[in-house]
Amino acid sequence: MKFLIVFDHPYGASSSENTPHHRSYSAALLAAVMRGLSTKGHTSDLIDLHADGFNQVTSAEELAAWRQQKTKDPLVASYQERLIAADHIVFIFPIWWESMPALTKGFLDKVFVKGTIYDEPKPGRPFVHMLPNNKGVSLLTVMSTPDFIYRWVFGNPITKMLFRGTFRKMGIHKLRWYNYTGMSRRSLEQRMLYLTKTEQRFARL
Repeated sequence: MKFLIVFDHPYGASSSENTPHHRSYSAALLAAVMRGLSTKGHTSDLIDLHADGFNQVTSAEELAAWRQQKTKDPLVASYQERLIAADHIVFIFPIWWESMPALTKGFLDKVFVKGTIYDEPKPGRPFVHMLPNNKGVSLLTVMSTPDFIYRWVFGNPITKMLFRGTFRKMGIHKLRWYNYTGMSRRSLEQRMLYLTKTEQRFARL
């Protein structure tokens, strides 16, 4: 299968090693996911939003184009083509202020254009996605908030936005969320164990 990975961290995909002041557990997860997928013979197409220089801000001109079911940004058009071609989409990012980073939110705002990624057959009725090969979406998040507090006190904000408010709304229901909490407080051995489990999980897909 062809996996499209949308990665969002300021340090970029190259920060997977344990280098002080330039290390990202999100990037380490990305490397583990890609190793697992390659073991099974899957293809990984990586979108590194920071490395691409993606501009998450929607201008007035871009909004006017979006309302006409068009895209002004060539990078956005490339992202759309890659989404349509993918069999499975993977999002990897840290949770900041209980939500996704700005570039991921901008990715949803600018790339998910009606008439290209989804459609609305009748006003007020459920959307339908236009991703013919899609077999599911996986989400990997890293946060400092304890898991039970995020889920039961805060009410799972990220799954409400990305799963219920985006993909389920478009008719995609095979959605999986893997949450990694308090990694900065864990030992190196514990962090490595989670990476190994992640690699094995994606090797089984």
